[in-house]
Amino acid sequence: MLDSLMHIFKSEKSGKVAKRRLQMVLIQDRASVSPEVMERIRDEIIQVISKYMVIDKTDMEISLENVDDSVALVANIPVQNVKHHR
Repeated sequence: MLDSLMHIFKSEKSGKVAKRRLQMVLIQDRASVSPEVMERIRDEIIQVISKYMVIDKTDMEISLENVDDSVALVANIPVQNVKHHR
């Protein structure tokens, strides 16, 4: 469904932004979590993981999924490199 909507947008960047916004709306419907809260969660996850890894923030996907009788936070975060701390 999301892929078919993505063809509407000409540039890849605007398509990714639109896809993320649509995901946030769907999340809000599923779990009664506002898009603003999901965006804050995403930003905080980026902040924490970026201390230890170089990640591709543009291809990062975070969603809430219904699993049995609960909701699961699912994150797909492309890791480009691991930072080695001493």
